[in-house]
Amino acid sequence: MNSIFKISSLLSIILIFSSCNSFAQKENNYSTKIDSLIQNTSPVFNGVILISKNGKTLYSKAKGVSDFETKKPLKLDNQFEIMSNSKLITAVLILLEVEKGKVELNASIKKYLPELTQTWADSVTVHQLLNHTHGIVDLQKPLAFKPGTRFGYGNLSYTLLTKIIEVTSQKSYSEMANALFKKLKMSSTYCYSKDKNQNLVTGYINSDGNFEKVTQTLITPENLGADGVVSTVNDLAIWNNNLHKGKILKPETYKSMLNYNITSQHNLFGKANEGYGYGIRIIEKEAFNYIGHTGLGDGFSSINLYFPESDISLIIMENQMNKNSDLFYISEFKIKNILLKSDLFITK
Repeated sequence: MNSIFKISSLLSIILIFSSCNSFAQKENNYSTKIDSLIQNTSPVFNGVILISKNGKTLYSKAKGVSDFETKKPLKLDNQFEIMSNSKLITAVLILLEVEKGKVELNASIKKYLPELTQTWADSVTVHQLLNHTHGIVDLQKPLAFKPGTRFGYGNLSYTLLTKIIEVTSQKSYSEMANALFKKLKMSSTYCYSKDKNQNLVTGYINSDGNFEKVTQTLITPENLGADGVVSTVNDLAIWNNNLHKGKILKPETYKSMLNYNITSQHNLFGKANEGYGYGIRIIEKEAFNYIGHTGLGDGFSSINLYFPESDISLIIMENQMNKNSDLFYISEFKIKNILLKSDLFITK
């Protein structure tokens, strides 16, 4: 009887360890799948990835080169132009001015930019610049639609917001943004400057596997708030950990940033229209709710996504963008879906 008991106990222990091992393998399935994807996907993946949970890194990887001519390998601390992911930073700077009483969201932009002589300057509000419902397509042209009635994405509104920040703060946009980065200890993040690019990788256009270096930047001193921030995956994780946990904005201010009244469609987030707040998309029609934005231009692609219920960040940056618009964010889309189907998101 004792022998039978010992054999039975041993089998139970083996089964427990086997189950634990299987669970651990299943728990980490996303990392194996992402590793396989970035090694074998077409078009090629060339960038860096970071996944964090509760402020701690779960997965990080650099794959590819920082320069296709020298073949210098990418590193996790390489800096990338984040392009339109800069918009959320600008939205936060505006909201900080709101908290100081220097900006009113429902005030017309004419109040802050009196030099605007266009007839529509009195009818467009700061709120409408932030969520792309302003209707401005060109400063010298009539509005494309009545403000507040439609979504029309573009950089011009955030160029105007850049100017508003400078007017109300009496400081340059770079000064305001860089001071916030310093406060948050985002030591590798700054506003683009031709004189400050020591660890900035080169951007490329991918045309059927041929990589053409981008030599002319879209960034100007005037549009820094639209697409002018340079950062790293680690620094954007710091940004998420501060912004989404109440360490930058007051709770009611943060809520206003996500309180959308307009929707739009973006292929990274599926075929359905989703909410757009202030420089951020609010995704509610996928398997799990999340928020985030994309960035594209100068030969760079980036996504920064945050999943509030699980406190997970997914940040991906590539120093390439495909010439074929159908392939924009193609690897990012696949990686996001791998993560959404992983055990990290199974509710307990």
